[in-house]
Amino acid sequence: MTTTRTPTKHFAPLAIGAPEPYRALPVRLERMIHFIPPHNEKIRAKLKDTIKTVDVVLGNLEDAIAVGEKEEARAGFISMAREFDFGQTGLWTRINCLNSPWALDDVTEIVAAAGDKLDVIMLPKVEGPWDIHYLDQLLAQLEARNKVQKPILIHAILETAEGVKNVEAIAAASPRMHGMSLGPADLAASRGMKTTRVGGGHPDYGVLADAGAHKSAPRAFFQQDLWHYTVGKMVDACLSYGLKPFYGPFGDFSDSAACEAQFRNAFLQGCLGAWSLHPSQIDIAKRVFSPDVAEVAFAKRILNAMPDGTGAVMLDGKMQDDATWKQAKVIVDLAKIVASKDAERGAAYGL
Repeated sequence: MTTTRTPTKHFAPLAIGAPEPYRALPVRLERMIHFIPPHNEKIRAKLKDTIKTVDVVLGNLEDAIAVGEKEEARAGFISMAREFDFGQTGLWTRINCLNSPWALDDVTEIVAAAGDKLDVIMLPKVEGPWDIHYLDQLLAQLEARNKVQKPILIHAILETAEGVKNVEAIAAASPRMHGMSLGPADLAASRGMKTTRVGGGHPDYGVLADAGAHKSAPRAFFQQDLWHYTVGKMVDACLSYGLKPFYGPFGDFSDSAACEAQFRNAFLQGCLGAWSLHPSQIDIAKRVFSPDVAEVAFAKRILNAMPDGTGAVMLDGKMQDDATWKQAKVIVDLAKIVASKDAERGAAYGL
C-alpha cells in the first residue's frame, strides 16, 4: 500500500481551478531573505528603497511579533503587498506555526488579499510531510477561490529535532516546496542544546589539540561549527529534490565578522542564501552568497577548456576533468543569475 501520491498525481492541482504546480522552481536570486516587521510604519515607509537593495522581502508574522500585534502585522503585510511594486525582488511572508490560533487567518486573509503578489509562504516548525500536505491543500483551495494565477510556494523551517529527522520526507512532500532554512534557536531548544545563541558557534564547542611529548605546553583549542551536520543534511535533502537550502538567522548584530564566517560556511556547504534580520547583514549576505570574481574567472577557464565537459586538461598545474567541470558550471551558473540583477558584479564577472 502506497502512502504517497503517484507521479501523475504529484503534479496535479489539489483543487479545481488552482494553478498548475511548477515542474521546476523559477530561477530567482535569493542571496538574502530580509525580514521586516510589517506593522512597523517607520520600516514600511522605507520599503521602496529596501526593495531595491535586497533579493527577498519577508513580512514576518511569527516569532518577534508580540501576541497583541499579530493581527496588526498581518494587516500591515497585506497593505505593503498591495502598495508596492516588488519587481524582481521576491515577496514572502513567514506565517505563524500551524498549531497557533493565528495561522489559518494568516493564510486565508493574505491569499485572498494579495495572493497574486505573494511568491512564498515560510512555514515555521515543520515536523513532517503532514504539515506540508495540510498547507498544500489549503493553498490550492484558496488559490482556486481567489483566482490566483501562479502557485504560491512553501518554504519550511527546520527548527525541531523531529523536523530534522524527517527532512527528506518534507522535501518530497509537494511540488509546492521551494526550499528550507535552518532555524538554529528553536532547534537548539528542541534538541536540549546548552546554548542561548541565535546561530553561529559557541566558544565551548571545539576540540583540543593533542598534548604531544611536552605535556605542560599550552594546547591549541579549535572551535567547531555547531550546525555543520544539520546544514549538510538539509542541503542533501533539498538538492535531492531540486529545492533551495538556506542558512537562517544570525542574532548577534554587533559581530559582523562572525556573521560573515557563518554565512560563508553555509555557502560553501551548498546554501544559496541566509536570513538578514538587520540592515547591516544585507551587504554581508550579498557579498558571501555571490561567487568570488577570481573563482568565476577560473571556472570560466575550465568551461572554455572543456566545451563538452569531457576529458581532462591541465590548468595552472592542476588537473581538471568532468567532475571539476560540473563544479565550475555551478559557479558560472550562479554568477549569471547574480549578473542578471547586480550589474556591478556582472561587469566584474565579465558576464
